[in-house]
Amino acid sequence: MIHSYNFHSLLRWSPVEVDGGLVLYTVNYKTGAFNKWDEMNCTRITHTECNLPWSLKERRWTLVLRVRAELGQVTSDWVETDPFVAERNTTIGPPKVNSVTVGSDSLLISVTPPFGSEAGYSLQYHVSYWENATSSIKKEKKMSNTLFKIRNLKELTLYCFRIQVELLAHPDYQLLGLQSVPECYRTTISEASRTGYIVLIFVLVLLFVNLVAVGLLFLWRYNKKIKYWSQPPLQIPSHFEEYLKDPNMPVLEVLHSYAEDDPDNSSVVFCGGGQACGGSLAGQAHSSSISSDSDIT
Repeated sequence: MIHSYNFHSLLRWSPVEVDGGLVLYTVNYKTGAFNKWDEMNCTRITHTECNLPWSLKERRWTLVLRVRAELGQVTSDWVETDPFVAERNTTIGPPKVNSVTVGSDSLLISVTPPFGSEAGYSLQYHVSYWENATSSIKKEKKMSNTLFKIRNLKELTLYCFRIQVELLAHPDYQLLGLQSVPECYRTTISEASRTGYIVLIFVLVLLFVNLVAVGLLFLWRYNKKIKYWSQPPLQIPSHFEEYLKDPNMPVLEVLHSYAEDDPDNSSVVFCGGGQACGGSLAGQAHSSSISSDSDIT
């Protein structure tokens, strides 16, 4: 089988397996114009492929190649390929992207064709591009130069593109090549938008400074009222307020409850000097009990 990529062609075949000895291979060719087999630069070789010589690089020639195996004096039958025409049967690879210049609304792309030019042939570049890496909506442009620009793009937006080459051999025949690997670039911001953003940021900062100044002036002018509003008014606890309204009421609830439990007996505890008092009224050693109808002094 003949394998051809960007007009670089070679013939490959499967090896012949034998138990002993070295198998050699010979290749012949003929063109469509001359029905005569000629030898190539691949006569009695050991490997299983053969590059086509420069003399057979004409892209429009029809070629037929054949190969046979030889082991000593024994030879196999010739095996022929199908007719091969380079401009129809070669595989065209993608162009090489040299550089991409990013603008605010465009991408300027420079490419190198996958093979050299030849008289009578022209190349056209199909550029597919789309917005961001996940969009399924694609646009396409056709360019004939190796330097071209994709226009009318959005600012600060990620765009991806792929390029493939189309060989225009005849008016009625075109050969489309392989697509390149997608490349993605983000557009920049224009000077007008940059100026607008700067003005907007300046206005927002100025507005913030003015609001801070007004707030500080308000705090300085009404600080007393703000303090009054922010602090709750002082209130006297309810038990103190009741005592102030009626000073004759017992202060200690303990004494009040004790007096209610035993109205006939009242105890007054005197702690003299540095003497410590006990923890309960009933257990004091120095308590004095007096009758309810006595005077307490």
